[in-house]
Amino acid sequence: MNIKQFCFLLLSCAVVFTGCKHDKKTEEAAKAVSPEEIKEKIAVLAADSMMGRKPFTVGENKAIAYISSEFKKAGLAPGNNGSYYQDVPMVEVTSTPSATMEISGGKSPLSLHVTSDFVAFTRREVATVELKNSPLVFAGYGVVAPEYHWNDYAGLDVKGKTVVVLVNDPGFKSGRKDLFKGDTMTYYGRWTYKFEEAARQGAAGVIIVHQTAPASYGWSVVSNSNSGAKLYLTQPDKHMNRCKVEGWITEDAAKKLFADAGINGDLRSIARDKNFKAIPLNRTVNLTVNTKLKYSTSHNVVGILKGSTRPTECVLYTAHWDHLGIGKPNAQGDSIYNGAIDNADGVASIIGIANAFKKSTAKPQRSMVFLAVTGEEQGLLGSEYYATHPIYPLNKTVADLNIDAIGDYGETKDIAITGKGQNELEDYVGAIAQQDGLTTVGDRTPGSGSYYRSDHFNFAKLGVPALDINIGSTSKTHDGTYGADKEKDYNENRYHQQADNYTPDMDATGMAQIADILFRIGTKLGNETTFPGWKPGSEFKAARDKSIGK
Repeated sequence: MNIKQFCFLLLSCAVVFTGCKHDKKTEEAAKAVSPEEIKEKIAVLAADSMMGRKPFTVGENKAIAYISSEFKKAGLAPGNNGSYYQDVPMVEVTSTPSATMEISGGKSPLSLHVTSDFVAFTRREVATVELKNSPLVFAGYGVVAPEYHWNDYAGLDVKGKTVVVLVNDPGFKSGRKDLFKGDTMTYYGRWTYKFEEAARQGAAGVIIVHQTAPASYGWSVVSNSNSGAKLYLTQPDKHMNRCKVEGWITEDAAKKLFADAGINGDLRSIARDKNFKAIPLNRTVNLTVNTKLKYSTSHNVVGILKGSTRPTECVLYTAHWDHLGIGKPNAQGDSIYNGAIDNADGVASIIGIANAFKKSTAKPQRSMVFLAVTGEEQGLLGSEYYATHPIYPLNKTVADLNIDAIGDYGETKDIAITGKGQNELEDYVGAIAQQDGLTTVGDRTPGSGSYYRSDHFNFAKLGVPALDINIGSTSKTHDGTYGADKEKDYNENRYHQQADNYTPDMDATGMAQIADILFRIGTKLGNETTFPGWKPGSEFKAARDKSIGK
């Protein structure tokens, strides 16, 4: 080899080496938010000192102060007329039901025990409510759905009566895709709808039969979420339009009740029969619920990065900051519901996304609004309040990008889109997934009604295209069913339990993966002139078309 050839070879190697270094830096810079940044913020938000981040507590004060300070550090201006806070007026109703729910009129009296057999509460802002010899009626799924030609209340007068209804809707595990949406839950399957419809029908009480598969969570979740104090947005009529008593009973308790009334077999099959008619149980229920009322104001936290050329149009990032507070100690003596995954990681992620925009050289043309909402665990209250009292007009809100409970088992090869098939935002996810060599999947448990269970739903039902994504179940670094097993373990052992804690060895790379995708989507939306829409057949399309004058 002569000297000229040697020099050429040396130069070639240098170019290749420099290119490798550049590629490595590009790869490292690809993620807009680092796992370390997310973990650092989870550690603060999920610390015991935050007291489980329940609204109306010292934990709220600490959480919103921390979030607003992080928004300020990220370069976000106060989002509500010079303030980082939006007041959310609420009433805290602490319901204390009788120790037993007494059911009489059968072969022998049936006493159901609070917490182990039933939970009961009221929204009514009065000292006491009472079901006194209220006749029990099995109203199937408790659904009135004209578009599905379904009415469980047809010909039924429930005034003064207590209806017993099933969770989910008739399509779930029916084997029929033409019955409602098959295994994919509609809003008619949500417990919130069951309570609303029973109130519209004029029932005195409504009791949902809990079953783990159609509910998608165990009895402990129902018991933990519905015992003690519950928060509601204040209403002028003090919630007197609601049933006196709302509640749940276990499947075992329901079987005893129905068997005593001569109803045996699969309740779901009985109720989904096209000829089903509501069945009087010929039994009455007695139950008293005493209440303690507290009126106060919780807070959404809002910050804004104003758009460079079209600041009146905005892209909204949401995550709920609240969790369940402090309860009774578990077997390990832990009484604090720290909510590391649900949803400290979501708040940490949107703070990280705000920081990513701060670092970007080119600022988006549209405004970026970051909203950490209160009261999600109490029924999506903070997002409902914002959606009905928007600081930035909803018809100028391009999209809502929501983050709630990203798994802590690392990056995955698939991205899960909640409610896949609803709107065009999932096409943005699909384009990024293709670019990154990933796939997209729909709800892993479509029967759980996930699209109606987080804050994006309050924007969706008013027409704003809303996206909620999570890591999938196919791990990038582990073989087999690792991801699915981890997700199952979380749902069974940590979800809404004291075990949802921060640990230093938590794998936040999947959280960073989702944050990065949503940053890239927000960047694209922030520089477009068009508005994404709902897909044909979506129940939310008409509301959007009307709001933007289509």
